[in-house]
Amino acid sequence: MTESVTDGPQAGPAEWINLPDVAEKLDVSISKVHQMIRDGVLLAVRRDGIRVVPAELVANDTALKHLPGVLTLLRDSGYNDEEALKWLYEPDETLDGSGAKGLGGDRAREVKRRAQALGF
Repeated sequence: MTESVTDGPQAGPAEWINLPDVAEKLDVSISKVHQMIRDGVLLAVRRDGIRVVPAELVANDTALKHLPGVLTLLRDSGYNDEEALKWLYEPDETLDGSGAKGLGGDRAREVKRRAQALGF
């Protein structure tokens, strides 16, 4: 189940992937996906009662390389998963459009630096 989000101008992922589809995409068991979420390797939130992951945070057959480090920094700064999601998708053209998009490109170190600065 992949769904597009088109309601309103708020920042956020363009697509969501439910956990069974994440497991299939990563070629792991659903329990492994749950463990990845618990370990902070992936970010999942509830939408309409279903836990989903932003599609762009799952690159090919793995989570984005720098995502776990950024999630750790955000959690250490007191962010919950919804707040971390909002921070990652806050529009920022200096980060290729948002922190989430920057993580998938050349701006990953800058995204991590900014997340680290939140703790100070």
